[in-house]
Amino acid sequence: MAASLAPKMPGQPGYVNPRGIPQAPFIEVVEDYVRNRDQVQSVLQSFQEMLSKYKYMEMSTLRRASGLQEKIPDIQNTLDSVLFLESKQNVDESTLTTTYELNDTLYAKANINPSDTVYLWLGANVMLEYPIAEATDLLTSKLHAAKESLKTCQEDLEFLRENITTVEVNTARVYNWDVQQRREEKELVR
Repeated sequence: MAASLAPKMPGQPGYVNPRGIPQAPFIEVVEDYVRNRDQVQSVLQSFQEMLSKYKYMEMSTLRRASGLQEKIPDIQNTLDSVLFLESKQNVDESTLTTTYELNDTLYAKANINPSDTVYLWLGANVMLEYPIAEATDLLTSKLHAAKESLKTCQEDLEFLRENITTVEVNTARVYNWDVQQRREEKELVR
C-alpha cells in the first residue's frame, strides 16, 4: 500500500509533472496496447485528442513565457532606476537633471528634486507611491518571481515537447502496426 502512495517518477506510467501535466505513455509493444484491429481507430483518435491537448498547452505556455520575457526587462529597468534614485538620495546636489523618453523618438529634459518616495505603475491604471526602500524590495521580489515563472514555463515547454514527440511516435507505431496487420490478412486471404 505504501508503494501506491509514493510519488511517480518521470518515465513511470501515470507520472504528472509538478504543474499537473500528465506524461504520455510510450507504447513499447503495440500488441499489448491494441488487442485487436477493431480498437485501432479509437486508439488513434485518443492519441489525436492527447496531441491536440498537448499542443494547446504548449501554445498557452509559449504565450505566458513570451509575456514574461517582455515583462522582465521592464521590471529590471524600473528596479535599476529606483536603485539609481536611491544612490542619489544622500548626495548633496539639489536636483538631478535627466533625459526621459516621452515617445519612441521624443525625449525631454527634466530636473528631479531629491525624494524619499517613488511612484510605481501596478497595472490596471493604478499607480502607488512607495518609499524607495519598499519599492526596491517590491521590484526585487517581482523580478525574482517573474524569472522563476519563466524558468517554470521553459521546463513545461520541454516536458510538453517530449510528450508531443512521444504521442506522435505512438501514433505512427499504431498506424504502421495496423497497416502490417492488414497486409498479413490480405496475404492469408490469397
